[in-house]
Amino acid sequence: MTQGPEPPPGRPKAASTPSGGSEPRAAGSVGATYIGRFAPSPTGPLHAGSLVAALASWLDARAAGGRWLVRIEDADTERCLPGLGEHILGQLAACGLIADEAPVWQSARGALYEAALQRLMAAGLAYPCGCTRREIDAALAARGVAHERHGERVYPGTCRDGLHGKPARAWRFATWKFEQEVPAASAPPAQAAIETIADEVRWTDRRLGPQRQAVAREVGDFVLRRADGPWAYQLAVVVDDAAQGITDVVRGEDLADNTPRQILLQRALGCPAPRYLHTPLVMGADGQKLSKQNGATALTTGALAEALGALQAAAAVLGLPPSAAATPAEALAQWVAPWAALYNPRP
Repeated sequence: MTQGPEPPPGRPKAASTPSGGSEPRAAGSVGATYIGRFAPSPTGPLHAGSLVAALASWLDARAAGGRWLVRIEDADTERCLPGLGEHILGQLAACGLIADEAPVWQSARGALYEAALQRLMAAGLAYPCGCTRREIDAALAARGVAHERHGERVYPGTCRDGLHGKPARAWRFATWKFEQEVPAASAPPAQAAIETIADEVRWTDRRLGPQRQAVAREVGDFVLRRADGPWAYQLAVVVDDAAQGITDVVRGEDLADNTPRQILLQRALGCPAPRYLHTPLVMGADGQKLSKQNGATALTTGALAEALGALQAAAAVLGLPPSAAATPAEALAQWVAPWAALYNPRP
């Protein structure tokens, strides 16, 4: 991808009962009310990097006088661990980051994702694919394209005209067809910074500035669901953001290149597009993004001083001033105004 009045910080604790939510809202239905969210995957406890995204999304909602929601993204049941969703909610609460509504759990929302997939299939915008990764790599190699580690496998389109006797292993979004046959939709008024020029999605990130990606060429027909059950992140997040009325997505910079795919799905499903802000990343000693996959240490938030220290570190990554507050709630309240000065007004 190429770059081109404050509510009190302490809210009554929302119940952690899984919630299914409602049908996605139609395009253009997002109103002026700000609704943000933090959406962790329970594949491990919160660490320093994920707390940065949580704090940023909370502060952005409070600076806008809006609501802040938490969604546990446990759709991939193979990778998510029992009890970690509740543990993450406890870590957030210890840091004073309490959702304004009961958290939503993706594992309770499969019917919504299935309905969205059926709509895409009925429109000819999703199709089954029987290719293994090895077969995709072989097809790419035959074209002189080598798959780079951590790089995108640009799907070569092998199954666009049928499975050729192979069993379905996944369902893919027909990116090429959507970009060729569907006229660029006008973005809702709040999203005038998003547009499609020919086969290129262009959008403006509130921190990174102008961005663009030719999804068909740089990503290809991306996966919506694996045949063995799990829903792909791209489809689930689009359906959930629409259903919850999310107006602003604040998340880590490592997810920025997912945004164009999500914009295409939003248009294909008639969903509104939120504003986006991608935050700085916490880097490990090896220079790579700190993550659960490379052994990021879980946050310890059991003691007041530990929770406050974790918040102070996250605030420093976001460019916020140190706080002499004695509690997380006091520190959060102090950072709302500096956050607004750094990241607002939105373009």
